Amino acid sequence: MTFYTVLPMEQVFEGAIHFSKPLREVSIQGMLMQVEPLEGGQARIVRLLQCPLDKYLDPAFAPGAVVFYDR
Repeated sequence: MTFYTVLPMEQVFEGAIHFSKPLREVSIQGMLMQVEPLEGGQARIVRLLQCPLDKYLDPAFAPGAVVFYDR
């Protein structure tokens, strides 16, 4: 299913996605991303906010991937 809109995704899916922990914006390897903090200095990527275009195709930085970060 394809969905085209000029509305931000947060507004389209408002209330549909629930995160158990507050999301944080962190810079990892020079890329700004929104993550869900996990245990042991790990975080699950929610979305990339600012990074080189080729990183969007890298499975290591796909939404849902787990990365390590300093709090």
